[in-house]
Amino acid sequence: MPVRIGDEAPDFTAETTEGTIRFHEWIGDKWAILFSHPKDFTPVCTTELGYMAKLKPEFDKRNTKVVGLSIDPVTDHKAWAKDIQETQGTAVNYPMIGDPDLAVAKAYDMIHPNASGGKRTAADNATVRTVFLIGPDKKVKATLAYPMSTGRNFDEVLRLLDSVQLNAKFTVATPLNWKPGQDVIIPASVSDEDAKKKYPQGFKTHKPYLRTVTQPK
Repeated sequence: MPVRIGDEAPDFTAETTEGTIRFHEWIGDKWAILFSHPKDFTPVCTTELGYMAKLKPEFDKRNTKVVGLSIDPVTDHKAWAKDIQETQGTAVNYPMIGDPDLAVAKAYDMIHPNASGGKRTAADNATVRTVFLIGPDKKVKATLAYPMSTGRNFDEVLRLLDSVQLNAKFTVATPLNWKPGQDVIIPASVSDEDAKKKYPQGFKTHKPYLRTVTQPK
């Protein structure tokens, strides 16, 4: 079954490059980013893992853990990490899940349910480049899916995290192309009366259904 926004993220126990983890326990009271890759020693994935390592301090500031997954054993991940550091200039600084039996990939609907493990090429039974943003309550807050041929924009993942965390704290929405510090939207579920109490500094009504306010801090 697909894992949808609002669902509880499937729990699992798996081997990683940093030891065995039980996923929900590993998340603890933090947020989490789980992102998958079709296979080790592949070009697009190599660039993605390196850039995510560069961004990890930004995720740390946001109380967010990062974990990758590739349907290869942990021993391969550790060997691949050397290539990533050499070519991307940054060592992988987060755990990588080994999933040779495809258990996690299937639990998160990243791969066809009839796919099997064993010797594979990047194109055989390929996982989608999927991102799951998971909250401290272990619920899926957002997902992204890319084809194998397209590297993800992890700056957008960071922006998405900022928006979701802002909504969780203040119950606001963010407009298109929003960046932290810009005005946000007051949801339609908040009445004008309640909005005046919540935002005594005032807000702008563009239409009865479109009201914006300075981003709360």
